[in-house]
Amino acid sequence: MRLFVSEGAPGSLPVLAAAGRAQGRAELLISTVGPEECVVPFLTRPKVPVLQLDSGNYLFSTSAICRYFFLLSGWEQDDLTNQWLEWEATELQPALSAALYYLVVQGKKGEDVLGPVRRALTHIDHSLSRRSCPFLAGETESLADIVLWGALYPLLQDPSYLPEELGALHSWFQTLSSQEPCQRAAETVLKQQGVLALRPYLQKQPQPSSLEGRLVSNEPEEEELATLSEEEIAVAVAAWEKGLESLPPLRPQQNPVLPVAGERNVLITSALPYVNNVPHLGNIIGCVLSADVFARYSRLCQWNTLYLCGTDEYGTATETKAMEEGLTPQEICDKYHVIHADIYRWFNISFDFFGRTTTPQQTKITQDIFQRLLARGFVLQDTVEQLRCEHCARFLADRFVEGVCPFCGYEEARGDQCDKCGKLINAIELKKPQCKVCRSCPVVKSSQHLFLDLPKLAARVEEWLEKTLPGSDWTANARFIIRSWLRDGLKPRCITRDLKWGTPVPLEGFEDKVFYVWFDATIGYLSITANYTDQWEKWWKNPEQVNLYQFMAKDNVPFHGIVFPSSALGAEDNYTLVSHLIATEYLNYEDGKFSKSRGVGVFGDMAQDTGIPADIWRFYLLYIRPEGQDSAFSWTDMLFKNNSELLNNLGNFINRAGMFVSKFFGGFVPEMVLTSDDQRLLTHITLELQHYHQLLEKVRIRDALRSILTISRHGNQYIQVNEPWKRIKGGEADRQRAGTVTGLAVNIAALLSVMLQPYMPTVSATIQAQLQLPPPACSILPTNFLCTLPAGHQIGTVSPLFQKLENDQIESLKQRFSGGQLEESLALKAKASPKTAAGLTTAGPQQIQALTEEVTKQGNIVRELKAQKADKNQIAAEVAKLLDLKKQLALAEGKPLETSKGKKKK
Repeated sequence: MRLFVSEGAPGSLPVLAAAGRAQGRAELLISTVGPEECVVPFLTRPKVPVLQLDSGNYLFSTSAICRYFFLLSGWEQDDLTNQWLEWEATELQPALSAALYYLVVQGKKGEDVLGPVRRALTHIDHSLSRRSCPFLAGETESLADIVLWGALYPLLQDPSYLPEELGALHSWFQTLSSQEPCQRAAETVLKQQGVLALRPYLQKQPQPSSLEGRLVSNEPEEEELATLSEEEIAVAVAAWEKGLESLPPLRPQQNPVLPVAGERNVLITSALPYVNNVPHLGNIIGCVLSADVFARYSRLCQWNTLYLCGTDEYGTATETKAMEEGLTPQEICDKYHVIHADIYRWFNISFDFFGRTTTPQQTKITQDIFQRLLARGFVLQDTVEQLRCEHCARFLADRFVEGVCPFCGYEEARGDQCDKCGKLINAIELKKPQCKVCRSCPVVKSSQHLFLDLPKLAARVEEWLEKTLPGSDWTANARFIIRSWLRDGLKPRCITRDLKWGTPVPLEGFEDKVFYVWFDATIGYLSITANYTDQWEKWWKNPEQVNLYQFMAKDNVPFHGIVFPSSALGAEDNYTLVSHLIATEYLNYEDGKFSKSRGVGVFGDMAQDTGIPADIWRFYLLYIRPEGQDSAFSWTDMLFKNNSELLNNLGNFINRAGMFVSKFFGGFVPEMVLTSDDQRLLTHITLELQHYHQLLEKVRIRDALRSILTISRHGNQYIQVNEPWKRIKGGEADRQRAGTVTGLAVNIAALLSVMLQPYMPTVSATIQAQLQLPPPACSILPTNFLCTLPAGHQIGTVSPLFQKLENDQIESLKQRFSGGQLEESLALKAKASPKTAAGLTTAGPQQIQALTEEVTKQGNIVRELKAQKADKNQIAAEVAKLLDLKKQLALAEGKPLETSKGKKKK
């Protein structure tokens, strides 16, 4: 067989990807031809791609060629796939051709490009969400996935054309784009030029005619409601009428929580935060907050749930922080463990136990796993050349060396990994290395170390992954990172360090070393559980009965998906391994990154000083959760989401529903006589509730939040259309209708209060108190919309749930967190340190040097303005900046602040 493709021809993408899947099934020669070359002799116009079969016959439609390759690899046809292929040809291709033509040939951007395809993209997203499957035709990739991926890739490879709210489409597209055959196809066709590679091809195509019925409009489209069957309506109405009696009994509370045979036992961990850092918003959403939402949801589903976390306290980072603050490592851990616990308490994180790694249990379990690995031949010894800082008189841990990445040239690469290209680095490979503590150039010296023999364990890890990944909820980025590691080949990994602060190595000749934090930090989950209960092995040596969900940012994936599983498998002690690895992308701050040293961004200990309640922070962080790609915190967007989604949508609906009960019916839920329209609304809400369940079971946290807001919008529309405030003044029929609308609305509000619980627990509890929701209904989230507030139920006092955020308030906070809180953090540090005179402490030398340079620079500005006899107001503003910088420098150097000597009033 011979496959003819052309660079820049969009149809070549899916056929190359399909050919890659069928590799080895038949002999295939791939030839690259020009777009004008006539490959098929009987066609009147040039056509690529083309597959010439061994029989001499030709296939020259993209879907036909892809189908042939899939049939070669043993794929069986099905009706759903055929339906998708028909839809792609008749609906998607005309819209997509127009979008690509507008973008590449006419140079249009934004909605002009996205408009023609938005409806098609939404259709794919809704189909994936409704079926709750990772692929278009089911649990495994099909012909339809490859054909649609290939059609969409040139446009969607630019994230700006993949709408953020289409989470299911996002996940599907990223999963396929990360596969090797698809990556190779994209490289061959687009040649690193992106969508511009299609220009020569598209310029020769006729200009697309107007897409009738798909004109771009700025008017908001009404939300399309699914068509309902009579059976769906009957089932929903029957469930509604059963009410509270259909709720299962509450699970009895256990202490400690232990696995129960025959139940769904869910063990949840969030990545252990470094004790020496105050977590910023990105750390909070990436780990503890995301895990908290899932833990709360699990409890609402009556699953037997244990949620654990704690501070990661060993390593050079702690030693260095202790040196900076004049404390011992243990004192630093004690101090910052409390800070972390207070922050998470304020954010309402519902840990069953929040522990730490500096415990006897950590030493015991880590040393046991090590001894088992050593006895089974999975530990190697080797001499390592390390960077040593002579100025600090210590070997430098990888994360305390910075330099130029040897692979991509990034200038701030760490000694273990480059944040830009993601490649692992040996610290001595860095170009222009610097000690991060003193900025001197370290020297290379030798030291004997222990290594985990990952190559020897690779087959076990791959076998475990082959069993675990299918049907699991590992995120697409986690799957991609793990595949990349395995594809590149595992290498022995050093598990010891020349430090004092860590878990001791129980081996002769290594008494002066400790375990590397990335060997024993993940063992911290086990030791924290052991501090919670002496029956910890029922969770951690019970893979048959325990579902382990682990939450983290994507940089932690290799250690949870490769390194710890390798250690556990090598130890051969029946350890529970991760079933579902949930990794986020990164959250940025406005247009850049969070930086504690530069005072940029909101950190956990500062959020509570903004006057904005914790639940508002939770809502916004979860609304912008970086699930499929990096996202950014924006003060302006936070204001908009609070005022539109919370105040005007959710809060408005719940407040109106409760107020109608109080004002029109004396605080008692009125009798409800459902019309066919009411029954349809009830059914739509049931379907949306079930969709919410499907999304959260797949840990699609951000998308599930949209379901809450969708139900609230349905409720607002229902009230607006039926106008109970007018009907209550009419005749008996109108008053009865007002009662039905009010009763149904307040029951929707009750349902929303439970759905909100994982996201906004305080607001949820407030709504439930206002509505006097019966206790069973507060603790269980059913799969159907039930009447939990029957006629005659008395509600409590109703009051507004949310406050408007004002522009000047947000602008002030935006200014404060763009660098202005550096002084505040230094002042707090000065107060907190117990070891310096008069409550003062010093910042690090790098911070002091940076501030000194800023003072000098600002002083020169002031002098120049005075020399030029500039406007007095301008000079005063710059002098104020100078005084502020001097105050920051004084605090950083540990000097007392001078009182202002302003002019005396006469």
